[in-house]
Amino acid sequence: MIYSIVAIGDPVLKTKAKNIPADLPAAELKQLIADMYETMYSANGVGLAAPQIGKAVRLFVMDSGPMVELDEEDLAELEEGEVPEPTVKRAFINPQMVSETGEEWGFEEGCLSIPGVRELVTRHADIVLRYEDENRQVHEEAFSGMAARVIQHEYDHLEGILFTDKLSGFKKQLLKGKLARISKGDVRHDYRMKFVGDGRRR
Repeated sequence: MIYSIVAIGDPVLKTKAKNIPADLPAAELKQLIADMYETMYSANGVGLAAPQIGKAVRLFVMDSGPMVELDEEDLAELEEGEVPEPTVKRAFINPQMVSETGEEWGFEEGCLSIPGVRELVTRHADIVLRYEDENRQVHEEAFSGMAARVIQHEYDHLEGILFTDKLSGFKKQLLKGKLARISKGDVRHDYRMKFVGDGRRR
């Protein structure tokens, strides 16, 4: 099932998500995860958090492949002994950030809930995350590079934070009108979306 992605302006995107209870039926959880992957891929995304489909629970999925896959020219530019960054495709249930360390670096981010907007966001290079997998097994794992960035972006969604919240006051002011128009549905997009106030899917 492909869900409509909730646009900026919906209160669910500013709500701190709640943990998924241990007694949620496994089949129900796995179906939700499968639907989230299907929704993410249909929108050509690399990550999707449950609040983005209107569910304020601590769950996100990601597949960093499109961001780290290298063509022959990129591979030729790797220094001797350097290996390509691994792809991370995974569902993260009830994640908790343990640490964010390493040199901060900037990258132009976008968000499926804010189509047509991309801005430079600075994040830590290395993180440690505690989470449950699809079988509810607990892991504590380190991530770096692009995978760490995608995780931080999706994790922020569970905390009610959008990447635009991390911009300077000046940049926020410049984007204010555009974000207001997006929230009302005045934006071009090529995947299913739901806009606050109208209840319609487009």
